[in-house]
Order: sequence, then C-alpha cells, then structure tokens
Amino acid sequence: MKKVLIIEDENKISRFLQLELEHEGYAPETAEEGRKGYTMAQAGKYDIIILDLMLPNLSGIEICRRLRAEGINTPIIMLTAKDDVSDKVTGLDVGANDYMTKPFAIEELLARMRVALKNSDKVASSPVVKAGRLTLDRDKYEVRFDDTLITLTKKEFELLSYLMINKNIVLSREQIVESVWGYEYEAETNVTDVYIRYLRSKIDEVYGTNYIRTVRGVGYQFRDEE
Repeated sequence: MKKVLIIEDENKISRFLQLELEHEGYAPETAEEGRKGYTMAQAGKYDIIILDLMLPNLSGIEICRRLRAEGINTPIIMLTAKDDVSDKVTGLDVGANDYMTKPFAIEELLARMRVALKNSDKVASSPVVKAGRLTLDRDKYEVRFDDTLITLTKKEFELLSYLMINKNIVLSREQIVESVWGYEYEAETNVTDVYIRYLRSKIDEVYGTNYIRTVRGVGYQFRDEE
C-alpha cells in the first residue's frame, strides 16, 4: 500500500483528499501546516507527497527546496489556488514533479499520482544507468563518458536520465515534457528541443557520438550505441 503525505492547511480539501485516497487504496497521512509537514516528510517514509503552495509557518516552495537539498527524492505534486505561471515554474525549479491548480478533478490528480509513482518506481530500481560509454549515477548526480565527468544542469541531468532509462524507445515531446518538467507546456513551446541541443553540445558534439537521435514528426530516441 502506497503511503501518501498530504500537507494542506484547508481542512475541507485535506479531508476530501484523505477520504478519496483511502477509497483508492492508498494510506494517507495529513499535516495542516508547513513545519509539521516538513518534519514528517523528512522521515522519508512516504511514497508521494501532495503539497500545498501556501502554508502557515513554512511555504510549500521552501519545503520542497529543503527536501531536495537534503537528497529526499520523494515525488511531490504541488497544489495552489493561484494560476500563476511564475509560481508553477518556481515550484518545478525547486524540484516538484508536477503541479495542479485548485479547483481540480480528483480523477486528474489520481492519474498524475500514478504517473509520478510509476516514474519513481522505475528510477528507484537502480541508481546507475549505463549506455554505450556513458554512465549516469542518480545518487551522485554524475554523468561520465568513460572516466571523464560531464557537467550538466539539473534539468539537463533529468532529461538525460529519462532518455537513458528509456533507451532505444522513441519518446514523443509530450512524453518528455510530462516526465521531466511535470506539466504541460503550450503546444508551440520548444523546451524539449532546446534542452536536447544543450545535451548534444555537451555529449555528442564533444565526443563525436550520436546517442540522441531525432525521430521526425515524433520526438527523440536515445540509442544504446554510438
């Protein structure tokens, strides 16, 4: 049974989520303010955290930032009553996996939880992924080509990790955005293409490899050979 921590100061929402999650077979626990929620989350015993952005004593943003800085990688879905792009971006930048604006349909939240848990289970299976001459270590947050360390930003690392975990599988741009950025960009946004170029400039162009392939009209594929 998956354990869920709900950090939410609105009692009606917290109780609603608790009842719905229990009905779906989860084991939810609740915290009504930031510091208590942060302390509970630090224990690392939860499979997923539902975290409100605006909380008494300690904000959801600060909770997320602290947990990630401490190496706690429990999936986090942020909730907020504010439909503000800057809040969304800030939440994702500090390490949230996904983001939903109130009011939301419980079915959508459950679906996003399943995606986050599935990705977390896949990631948890092994901290080290190897492909060709590349080695990616999620525990150390390191990528090496043979013995040479490659310096990547957080999002570059997460994108490469997702590609390598799914090596030899053709991934659509929508799949990549959903898994790496955790929310849907506008259709015309080219964030995936931009970050693919960043990775190619640091790996393929430097080492003369061709790991990251473009599949026209679909997306990208990480090939397990050069």
